[in-house]
Amino acid sequence: QVQLVESGGGLVQAGGSLRLFCAASGSIFSIDIMGWYRQAPGKQRELVATLTSAGSTTYADSVKGRFTISRDNSKNTVYLQMNSLKPEDTAVYYCNAHKEGYRLHYWGQGTQVTVST
Repeated sequence: QVQLVESGGGLVQAGGSLRLFCAASGSIFSIDIMGWYRQAPGKQRELVATLTSAGSTTYADSVKGRFTISRDNSKNTVYLQMNSLKPEDTAVYYCNAHKEGYRLHYWGQGTQVTVST
């Protein structure tokens, strides 16, 4: 089992920045991909960014150049630095962890990000 706890969400004006945190605990040795997803009201959950244990990253086109995913292995924490935020970035952001090729995914409880105009 892997437990994920997100924090760092909040209310910010358009153009501002936020940094999300995802603290992982438990059987984290079984994980090789961590990522962030988001779900806006009335929409499906979508991928925001992923980071593999080898250091490879992927980003949704909508956030490229504005968001950065990173990690601190000593703290078992993954970060999502969000800059130049837009109202359309408003959503609940979820941390995700899984092993490539496996169906089992672990999710955090989510953290709300609201970007005002």
